[in-house]
Amino acid sequence: MLDGVSLDQLRTFIAAVDEGSFSAAARKLNRVQSAVSGWVGGLEDQIGVKLFDRSGRFPKLTPEGVLLLADARNIVSGVDTLKARAKLMNSGVEAELSVVVDVFFPTTVVSAVAKAFARQFPLTPLRLFVEGLGAAYLPVLDGRCSLGILTPLPQTFPSLVSERLGELPLVAVASACHPLANFSHRIPRRELAKHVQLVLTDRSDLTTGRDFGVASPSTWRLADLSTKYAFLKDCVGWGGMPLHMVEKDIAAGTLVVLDVDEMPRTGFMLTMSAFHRPSQPPGPAGKWFVDHLKTLWEQDDVVQVPSSRLGV
Repeated sequence: MLDGVSLDQLRTFIAAVDEGSFSAAARKLNRVQSAVSGWVGGLEDQIGVKLFDRSGRFPKLTPEGVLLLADARNIVSGVDTLKARAKLMNSGVEAELSVVVDVFFPTTVVSAVAKAFARQFPLTPLRLFVEGLGAAYLPVLDGRCSLGILTPLPQTFPSLVSERLGELPLVAVASACHPLANFSHRIPRRELAKHVQLVLTDRSDLTTGRDFGVASPSTWRLADLSTKYAFLKDCVGWGGMPLHMVEKDIAAGTLVVLDVDEMPRTGFMLTMSAFHRPSQPPGPAGKWFVDHLKTLWEQDDVVQVPSSRLGV
């Protein structure tokens, strides 16, 4: 008999509790009171549990009814969510949005967009990956992610379509106690070569045998940017970092921007773009995500590089 329990019975049970009486539930549901009483009585017969004590003027939940009310609410809520999600899918909204974000991209901007996305698309789960170099491209290339917010690589990917978002500065830094921090003039590359350079390594095979921005024959390769940041602050080598991650350290004097030969002191500008496969263009949720990301990033000052922030 339990398999015969209907959503109408559960909704009527919930309405009777919320409204305080069968007559009030009948008015809310636009039914006659006898129909409400019949639905609730039928539910009790089917599950073999008395949900209401009817000895008083108004029906009162039994202890068993209190426990089963929570289950009834969960069931009805789950079905309502299923229907709403199916309706969104029929309208073209993605069932899930999966995005891989380059490790250099400002986390504060991504977080702000994610919070806004949750309000705009409450029924569309967001799955985020954070990777660097070629490893950031792989999830888009193999279809695990429908969008990639990525920096360019020397090699091209004809199978991907891109939309430019903006630029962010990458600066060479070292701890204030590092020997390179003592230079009062531009540092020649031959001097950089005397010191360990911390380099972000690729967790994929896409850039095997290629180096980006390497100026020293002595390199330590690190798989994540947070470790590289910690090493730089602890005076373990020098290296390039996105400005937004180190500007507070620069202002505090714990990290120093290196005036490296052949590199602007204001930083090397990295172009960020949104990538997707031509066969998998962004749906409404994906397009909203990219547009909102671009808008918030333009409003943030990570794209503005006043010389005062770099101590120039």
